[in-house]
Amino acid sequence: MIRIGTRGSALALRQAELVRQAIEQCDKSVRTEIVTIRTKGDRILDVPLTDFGGKGAFVEEFEQALLDKSIDVAVHSAKDMPMELAGGLAISAVLKREDARDVLLTRRGEDLSGRDKICIGTSSLRRQEQIKRLLPAECETLRGNVTTRIEKLKAGQYDGILLAAAGLWRLTLTEDETLDYRFLSFDEMIPAGGQGIIAIEARSTDEKLKMLLASVNDGKAMRELQIERYMLRALDAGCHEPIGVLSQVEELQTHIRLFTARDQVFAGDIVGRTDAWQQLADELIAKSRSEKGQNGKISVQRCSDEKRSAGQ
Repeated sequence: MIRIGTRGSALALRQAELVRQAIEQCDKSVRTEIVTIRTKGDRILDVPLTDFGGKGAFVEEFEQALLDKSIDVAVHSAKDMPMELAGGLAISAVLKREDARDVLLTRRGEDLSGRDKICIGTSSLRRQEQIKRLLPAECETLRGNVTTRIEKLKAGQYDGILLAAAGLWRLTLTEDETLDYRFLSFDEMIPAGGQGIIAIEARSTDEKLKMLLASVNDGKAMRELQIERYMLRALDAGCHEPIGVLSQVEELQTHIRLFTARDQVFAGDIVGRTDAWQQLADELIAKSRSEKGQNGKISVQRCSDEKRSAGQ
């Protein structure tokens, strides 16, 4: 029996179900059980994450459950994971990446053009900094699960809200006729590191489980997560930082994008050989430190908005 730990929201349960299906498809003899755990981030909804612990607010309880062996794996949205995991734990596998874009949701037919101020719901500093470069936005805190956030938009509490496309696709929430969806290109908004990736955390000493999870792992998504977490770690970034990073890995070529607005704004990207990804990442980080405020492009390779899954 493999006990799969997850949060209790509809999106978290859907992600856990995708992991359960992937494990059982790889080994039909394996039985699984989904175990829900309530985290600090689920209990405290009236203040931004930056006020009470950041990304660890969604992970601490799972890591304790892994260490005391009350669960065998924990399922996370990779973007919610802190840079440092508890000793003895590791990201053992990831599923194929979903659409990594952000989406601006507004009420259907509501014309926001020409307004001096537009109220946008988002608690992400990264999203706040980037949406203000697209719209005359005033951002207000927005937390809670995906459906709760959408209901707040429908109730008129905000003119628009920003959500991850991956969650909308997984919950089949892209067809609401009362809403308009603007899928933001990567030139408009660079996503959070790990956005669209489901990460499976497990004990690094469990060799049998590691072998099973290796058969579940998507190598392309794992390399992209490795690059993005490498850059976030090098930048000493957490959820307190307005930083976006995206890597798109192909067999021979890798495209890395970076947005940071710590002191001044930098938005740039770099393209080069996949086997030299660390050199590319270091070069882009160095560029961001030397040319903040320039919005420079080292190299440009546009991504089609018509494609659902980022990097395909």
